[in-house]
Amino acid sequence: MKNIVLVGFMGTGKSAVGRLLSRRLKRPFVDLDDRIARQAGRSIPEIFAAEGEAGFRKREAEAVEWAAALKGRVIAAGGGVMLEQANVERMRSAGLLVCLSARPDVIVRRVLASLSSRPLLNGPDPGARVEELLKLRAPFYAKADVTIDTSDRTIEGVVGEIQKELRSRNAE
Repeated sequence: MKNIVLVGFMGTGKSAVGRLLSRRLKRPFVDLDDRIARQAGRSIPEIFAAEGEAGFRKREAEAVEWAAALKGRVIAAGGGVMLEQANVERMRSAGLLVCLSARPDVIVRRVLASLSSRPLLNGPDPGARVEELLKLRAPFYAKADVTIDTSDRTIEGVVGEIQKELRSRNAE
């Protein structure tokens, strides 16, 4: 059974959607950021502080390689995982890539309370940074098999849309 891999920018709902989707489909849930933090013995911001983004991306690639060997899981991948073609190829070979997206204003609203744990948004204008990163990452996120905008949807609505997509592909 193939995996369902949720990708997309921070704040689009990958973890929340992934947890509910895994319960609905009765599949184990894997959050790659949680695994990276556990393996490193420190939080994602601490990894960025100690190793920089390059160190984090190396750890992320190792987590993707591990996850690609799994079967029948719902996997929430980090926001930058699609930036590396090798990650995209590994995840695609292991399952369906579902990109969750949202408007910049929605993303900022969703991550506002956790800005201190979002190293890529450090700076005077998180909203401008979100817009900048979304523009840079758009071609990478476009490589997903399916894209679902979560801006004006509930978690349940997004999960229902993914299940509908899975049924249409006979992948549920």
